[in-house]
Amino acid sequence: MGKTNLLDAIYYCCVGKSYFNRSDRSVVRKSADFLRLEGKFIKGEDTLDIRVKLLLGKAKEISKNNVVYDRLMDHVGHLTSVMISPRDIQLFYEGSLERRKFIDFTISQYDREYLIALSHYNHIIKQRNALLKSFYHADPNNESLLEVYNLEIIDPANFIHRKRNEFIEKLAPLFTKYYNLISDSKEDGACVYTSQLESSAMKDLLIKSRERDLVMQRTTCGIHKDDLQFVLNDSPLKTFGSQGQLKSFVLALKLAQYELLFNYLEHQPILLLDDIFDKLDEERVRNLLSILKKDIFGQVFITDTKEQKLKSLLKELKIPFDCFTIKNGSVTTDEKA
Repeated sequence: MGKTNLLDAIYYCCVGKSYFNRSDRSVVRKSADFLRLEGKFIKGEDTLDIRVKLLLGKAKEISKNNVVYDRLMDHVGHLTSVMISPRDIQLFYEGSLERRKFIDFTISQYDREYLIALSHYNHIIKQRNALLKSFYHADPNNESLLEVYNLEIIDPANFIHRKRNEFIEKLAPLFTKYYNLISDSKEDGACVYTSQLESSAMKDLLIKSRERDLVMQRTTCGIHKDDLQFVLNDSPLKTFGSQGQLKSFVLALKLAQYELLFNYLEHQPILLLDDIFDKLDEERVRNLLSILKKDIFGQVFITDTKEQKLKSLLKELKIPFDCFTIKNGSVTTDEKA
């Protein structure tokens, strides 16, 4: 009916991209060639009018209070939003890239230097990989250029690794706290950061992997191989976790992300919960809603198809709410409590 679209529109205005679609083309309505989003946000004493314009084939444009950003990355961090969706469970099943994206996105919201270093690192990796591919097709090898890339990549790699370690040191205890609250401490959950740079310097890794890089025609070592591992009762989560436990891990991870962003940015992100009852029993939903009563959480949007069940829980927990019904993309006010 459009419930998820509404949440994604809020997220898009905050972050500058869709949560569910990597390609902007996929966000544009079928048979249309453009999209336009407008949102009015209250941040402290300021009112921010955010507009997103996208015409297929043209560069995306984001403006704040009628001033267009020169670069889209300049919008990052001005407004923050945390989305929790049933799709997030794939975070545990897919490759390490998705988990690194979670880390990178969160740090980039509060640390502009990190965003710049990450962009620089990815650019060098792209150039280095192109050079390694050229070695396979052309001769002689351009060893001097390879050495230049090796030297350029060391500083941003070390910086990113240090920032990720600092991030996990703050995230891990928050994650454990929220997992215990959601699960009533019935099991132990933890997240662990792994990196090749924990055991070797970036310079040494590049030297050791040189021959393999030439054979594979890509850079096989570095912080682009980092991962975030999840453990349930000392066992791998994706192997032994139930659907409810996996969803609880998602919730704990995102609530920890929310509190960390709040601590750094000193303003409350908007929390977006899509299909709250999906794969969660009523006890865990009740625990989650009880958590959201805490002062740290600001505006929360919740969608679900079990309307009466959700209303009943909110009233039982004495949580004030506005209820809206979405049908065929149209929103109507239903109830206040």
